[in-house]
Amino acid sequence: MDYRKVFDTIPEQFDKFRPRYSADLFEYFIKTAGIGKETKVLEIGPGTGQATDPILDTGCDYHAIELGEHLYAKMQEKYGARENFHIVNDDFITHDFGNQKFDVIYSAATIQWIPERVAFPKTLELLSSGGTLAMMYLIGDYKTPNEELYSNIQKVYDEYYKPETEYKNMKEPFDYLHATDYGYVDMTRRDFQGKRVFNADEYVQYCGTHSDHMVIPEPYKTKFFEEIRRAVLEAGDKVEFWDTYVLYLAKKP
Repeated sequence: MDYRKVFDTIPEQFDKFRPRYSADLFEYFIKTAGIGKETKVLEIGPGTGQATDPILDTGCDYHAIELGEHLYAKMQEKYGARENFHIVNDDFITHDFGNQKFDVIYSAATIQWIPERVAFPKTLELLSSGGTLAMMYLIGDYKTPNEELYSNIQKVYDEYYKPETEYKNMKEPFDYLHATDYGYVDMTRRDFQGKRVFNADEYVQYCGTHSDHMVIPEPYKTKFFEEIRRAVLEAGDKVEFWDTYVLYLAKKP
């Protein structure tokens, strides 16, 4: 199974429940990368726009490439009327960008699905001299604020989390820090903090957007989500996440 496309089966649920990114992160990213009306930007794998609005709203010349046809359609539905919005439905790995060059290329929890031997050289080639590569992702901690609930949920995983095949979100290793091995310079990391709160139904819907959870076979899948919901209800119908939004920035010399 190509786990890169499993999200494409649930575009509406994905759009509603996948987390957005920190406003502070985007303020820092936009300022540091110098994104404005004259900037040509490429987003790799935007999904349904979880990290799109703040960049598009700068008035930049926004471009995106999205592998999933249903996610692509959702992006067109949401942003197609914007004059500065451009998107193609294709695989970044094989897509021919022709002579295009970008001032900024960014990814929100997407680039790690591409082998680094492809991701870093190709983005480097697509960037103009002095251009910025930005890579962001979310670390969600629900153990610290909900220790008893966390323990109960782990019991559900132990009993019902039985995917048919071992979950791997990539066929080859990927490490953000390896960007400098491929020619990038001035790599930095900044962390930003946030919080999310779900009730039981919302949390089940959110869990249903995780690629490894989506492919749990029956009869385990139904029981898995039923027991997750029950555990949250018994904990007061509340799950709190303490989030860390990680942003890596690197430059093309």
